Amino acid sequence: MQIPRAPHAWNLTPRKAIALQQRLRARVRLRPASVPQRLVGLDCAFLDDQIIAVAVLWDVEESRVVETRGARDRLRFPYVPGLLSFREVPVLLRVLRRLQTPFQGVMCDGQGIAHPRRLGLASHLGLILDLPTVGCAKSRLCGIYDEPGETRGSVAPLWDGGERIGSVLRTRDGVKPLFVSPGHRVDHASSVAWVLACGAGYRLPEPTRLADQLVGGYKREGHFRGGVRPPS
Repeated sequence: MQIPRAPHAWNLTPRKAIALQQRLRARVRLRPASVPQRLVGLDCAFLDDQIIAVAVLWDVEESRVVETRGARDRLRFPYVPGLLSFREVPVLLRVLRRLQTPFQGVMCDGQGIAHPRRLGLASHLGLILDLPTVGCAKSRLCGIYDEPGETRGSVAPLWDGGERIGSVLRTRDGVKPLFVSPGHRVDHASSVAWVLACGAGYRLPEPTRLADQLVGGYKREGHFRGGVRPPS
């Protein structure tokens, strides 16, 4: 499938990047979205001056990996809290272009609208792709919440300034919850449904869990495993 190029430059100063986020946030749309048959889980890691990305294309109905790909690039943006997408999205677009199988949605290890300017990694990427995207993060970036119940599927809303920006979701009995938020073309209930539909008994949903394993293996050992094409 055709992966578009970003409609803006990436070599921005942090101040200009924040201004761009403020403009782009108005384009994000929240709407119900059914769980796709095939979605891509994405994760990144950093190694010296390089950024590494892995994409795992997951068949939700058959609970299996369809395809995996890897890519790497030189880091071009400094670490600034709240501006992660400017570091990661360029290489994520590159790895998505390497996939040979069509997909209907994307799940990111990061935030969607659960972001101070409502434009986290999943939202920024979703706007570029014009596809449904969900952010599924291991930690909170902003917002307040009450602890959800201890059983799998328990949910508590994540609030910021009186606005719901995500869900705090227990994906396994008794484990720490995840912070799930819509990226683009998905709403709160749909985001939760996506994550639960991709569960396989672990805390993380399978597409991003496997992507995390693969990219971590590359960082540790210097080569890709598990069928991921070596990056270039």
